[in-house]
Amino acid sequence: MNRIKQIVDEISSGNTKPIYFLMGEEAFYIDKISNYIENNVLKEEEKGFNQMVYYGRDVSIDDIIAHAKRFPMMAEKQVIIIKEAQDLSRTIENLLPYAENPQPSTILVFCYKYKTLDKRKKLLKIIAKEGCLFESKKLYENQVSEWIASNLKDKGYQIETKAGHMLVEFLGSNLSKIDNELEKLILVLPKGVVINPTHIEENIGISKDFNNFELRKAVGEKQIVKVNQIANYFSQNPKSNPLVMTISLLNSFFTQLLMYHGLKDKGKINVGKVLRINPYFVNEYQSAARNYPMRKVAQIIALLRDADMKSKGVGASNLPQGDILKELLFKVMH
Repeated sequence: MNRIKQIVDEISSGNTKPIYFLMGEEAFYIDKISNYIENNVLKEEEKGFNQMVYYGRDVSIDDIIAHAKRFPMMAEKQVIIIKEAQDLSRTIENLLPYAENPQPSTILVFCYKYKTLDKRKKLLKIIAKEGCLFESKKLYENQVSEWIASNLKDKGYQIETKAGHMLVEFLGSNLSKIDNELEKLILVLPKGVVINPTHIEENIGISKDFNNFELRKAVGEKQIVKVNQIANYFSQNPKSNPLVMTISLLNSFFTQLLMYHGLKDKGKINVGKVLRINPYFVNEYQSAARNYPMRKVAQIIALLRDADMKSKGVGASNLPQGDILKELLFKVMH
């Protein structure tokens, strides 16, 4: 976050670089920086002749260099943005001669998403020295809740831990999707509000009582009645609660629980660090460990793999998804 703020502040103050190479698994920050450059470096009347956007699959490195060497028209700078630059991975090294001697009046931006280049390569060393090299790393799931809270705090909001976790369970770690949903909340909620599960349910459509977060908790505590209620709800709303996601989340939970059983230090701080979870949720693992000894956890992981195969039509081509889930949960808790 600090690195992104630094880059944006430098651009805002007019201290731009000739090349921005934005790469990494998390596309959100790559888009954030490139969009800021696209929207703020040139005045509207300058953009017509001096701002160009290309896509990696439609342009070659030679074409990019040719455009970059041109001089701007009636402006101090020209901006060239290459989106989906990862499509140029086979020829990206051909950029080296230009990177060694870039056109000072050109701002060349590469959006190299979902992958990275080796920083030891000469090209990236040169860009890091002469321009801006930024790697956008994917957040771990336990970091996403903190990101949500920090993002909202910057906008004048707070969020309850459970509400943040509901978003992560429903949307995963895709920051772009999460940011879109947060923007919807901000539109309807007054500044200063503490966002709670009810706000999430009413405005985003995630049930505060019947979701994977609540299912995981109920399974861990062996609340059989509640587990059955959630399973029935999932069966009646399969599109909103895909079985493959439920199995994946339960598999992550029991895999972490297996790790928990193997820990010598079961203090909250150490458990949170090793399992990569918010220490707030350590109590759930402590409770589940009492209900599911290590041998049972290993059996459950095997059951989850079997259910995953059935959900994909292997050995149960005509079995409804809801029935697969109910059978799985019965076996897990008995």
